[in-house]
Amino acid sequence: MSKIPSATDSNFLTVQECGELSTPEQGNFIGRMDKEIFNDELRRKMHQDLIDSYDEELEHEVDDYIRDFRFDGIEVTEQERINRRTYFRELLRLQRELIKLQDWVVEYGERIVVIFEGRDSAGKGGAIKRITQRLNPRVCRVAALPAPTEREQSQWYFQRYVAHLPAAGEIVLFDRSWYNRAGVERVMGFCTDAQYEEFFQSVPEFERMLVRSGIRLVKYWFSITDDEQHSRFMSRIHDPLKQWKLSPMDLQSRRRWEDYTKAKETMFERTHIPEAPWWVVEGNTKKRARLNCIAHLLEQIPYKEIPREEIELPDRKRDDEYYREPIPDDMYVPSRY
Repeated sequence: MSKIPSATDSNFLTVQECGELSTPEQGNFIGRMDKEIFNDELRRKMHQDLIDSYDEELEHEVDDYIRDFRFDGIEVTEQERINRRTYFRELLRLQRELIKLQDWVVEYGERIVVIFEGRDSAGKGGAIKRITQRLNPRVCRVAALPAPTEREQSQWYFQRYVAHLPAAGEIVLFDRSWYNRAGVERVMGFCTDAQYEEFFQSVPEFERMLVRSGIRLVKYWFSITDDEQHSRFMSRIHDPLKQWKLSPMDLQSRRRWEDYTKAKETMFERTHIPEAPWWVVEGNTKKRARLNCIAHLLEQIPYKEIPREEIELPDRKRDDEYYREPIPDDMYVPSRY
């Protein structure tokens, strides 16, 4: 995989750059569109829809590319521009493979669970967004559970997580998981010593049971350095668009860095099992971490491309006697843009 250094840039991709980033499948699509669609207006709209799909990714990436003049305002270099193109090209290629994985999961009724754990601000959410971005939300969904209710606290510990496990033809991404007990609950004193020890006695067999049932279980830990977490927390403090990401627990995790380190080491020691090993993603460079995680995830699953039949759009039926009632002006959303 190409080396992808960190880069920041405020310039969005041009139409030409969008074409340069196309995967072979997308390139074939563009070529077929130009040859087979003779209506200039329809072709223009199809081109615009393709560009909009790239813009959606750029909206996700705005945090990485806007030059923040509160800090340094350093101009982007030509090498960074090239690396940005490499990042997008690789991301789109991997997302195409994720679509093949999705089709395979549906075709064969597979069940996949992917656990995302790690330090606060380590990039778990960004990786999850890139995985789900172009997939069907009815097939691939995210389980991000809030703090347990009083009723849930009285249940078997794994019970509220079991309700989110996949059925046939589904992928579930856990944005934090039952490993809360090994991390935040342990460090913050939200569980007793007995509950903590019971968790470690139970979780290996719980995960073996999932695997025996046919679920493919993959566990990721996103790792960042002390300095990198400090800079990301400072960015969240100063950026109004990110302040919602900071919770009291996040601030405590900063203060208790070493306690979380010890908890993580114990968790690895006691839950790194052959049936469900831990995989560590180096997260200091967000874009590299995303690509590495997605590429590795694809390698863990023996998917194959499912052939698709050619689709032809049927002609619309028209009724000469049909009259479309006009919509009152006060029902329209004002056109401010």
